[in-house]
Amino acid sequence: MTIVQNFRLPLILFTAIRTALTSGIFFAFSTFVMQALGQQPSASGIATMQSINITVINPWFMAAFFGPGVACLILTFFALQQWEQPGALYWLVGSLLYLMGTLGVTIAGNIPLNDALAVVIPNSAEGATLWIRYLTDWTFWNHVRTAAAFLSASMFTLSLMTTRL
Repeated sequence: MTIVQNFRLPLILFTAIRTALTSGIFFAFSTFVMQALGQQPSASGIATMQSINITVINPWFMAAFFGPGVACLILTFFALQQWEQPGALYWLVGSLLYLMGTLGVTIAGNIPLNDALAVVIPNSAEGATLWIRYLTDWTFWNHVRTAAAFLSASMFTLSLMTTRL
């Protein structure tokens, strides 16, 4: 067994678990957090989401969110270099789903919405108008990244059943 083969199993397990964790975090927001915020007066919902968007920037979340991204880059390289391996297609698809559907959507969809929300005054008319659109748009993109992370985790899990590690 080569060093790559010894390294690959723990990397795939790590990536499967961490992409599932990310999916679970986003699933919570999609299924109840955003609904609860939407039921609050707009000023309260805005202020709470502004606080969430600040406190989410912490080492625990960043490691949970970006750690799988780094692992996906490595697994993409493995998949392309070792295409003959039975699980390579799963590694590639799982990686692309996470990189584009979770990280990419966050960067292109959710973060710009968060940035726009960060500068409004919660109890302003502008804030109330933005909040209505924010709830719909942010939640839509969150659904996309939830599904992408879940499907990514599924691909890595499936690869464990077909791969000679």
